[in-house]
Amino acid sequence: MRTLTYGMNVSLDGYIAAPGDDITWTAPSDELFQWWSDRVGETDLALYGRKLWEAMSSYWPTADQQPGVTPAEVEFAHRWRRMPKVVFSSTTGTVDWNTRLVTGDPVAEITRLKAEDGGPMDIGGATLAAAAMRAGLIDEYVLATAPVLVGGGTPFFTALDNWVDLDLVETRTFPGGVVLTRYVTRR
Repeated sequence: MRTLTYGMNVSLDGYIAAPGDDITWTAPSDELFQWWSDRVGETDLALYGRKLWEAMSSYWPTADQQPGVTPAEVEFAHRWRRMPKVVFSSTTGTVDWNTRLVTGDPVAEITRLKAEDGGPMDIGGATLAAAAMRAGLIDEYVLATAPVLVGGGTPFFTALDNWVDLDLVETRTFPGGVVLTRYVTRR
């Protein structure tokens, strides 16, 4: 059975995007960027909601060909293109770059994918992750908490019907005051 991890950059007040989908405050240090890149390299399958897919697919497929690109960005672009991805959307028509589109029930498909043999899966996008969270499908939460208060926007966590007990498994501080915490779901 595969594990499913929900991880994102998050503001101290709990948002993954400020009002207007502003994510300019999430620019990672080189060290944090490398941590996320290594995570992509270890991910067997990434699950994306539409908005996150649109953001990622608008930049990373050709990022390694842009002027001034860093070696770390080249590495991330290559890893991102190689990594199998599933996009959940009822409005997106086509996907590319080693990606499959699912237009049906995300909870049913994520449940099916988790039951398969294979390596770890990551899930990203607030709406998609919220559905998986409410269904009890997330095994691990990774928060890269930035020292900024954005006052509103897209929350990392959704409203839940029941508590989810977690165990802290890692804490790490990155340059710029970003604190990474990893929690596993207590089953």
